[in-house]
Amino acid sequence: MNLLQETLEDIKQTDHTFEDIIFIGSESSGYSCSWEEFVLLADLEYDEGFGAQEVASDLKIVFSDGFTMLRHEYDGSEEWIYSRPFKMPDDKKQIISLFTNHVGWDDLKKINAEKSRGE
Repeated sequence: MNLLQETLEDIKQTDHTFEDIIFIGSESSGYSCSWEEFVLLADLEYDEGFGAQEVASDLKIVFSDGFTMLRHEYDGSEEWIYSRPFKMPDDKKQIISLFTNHVGWDDLKKINAEKSRGE
């Protein structure tokens, strides 16, 4: 896999362009580069599975609207994942419970609907 080609494809899928990028690098360490520098550094092949050469785990690309691309590894396979910026809900509702009464991962909507019905 070529990191530059992978990145260009993923940027296109997010409906952004490289001109929308405001940061490339690590938020925690401060290491960063410009888009032009990234193009030179990223134009290399790497093994997106288990390989000798892997992409930095804290690499982020942040766009002017707050949308963020983050490196992610799952079961030895690398890829970009996306984080959309926070958007305040139009209709905020009072949380009455954070816990479900049964086994499983329920969301706040389901938990609080059950609690308001007395379940």
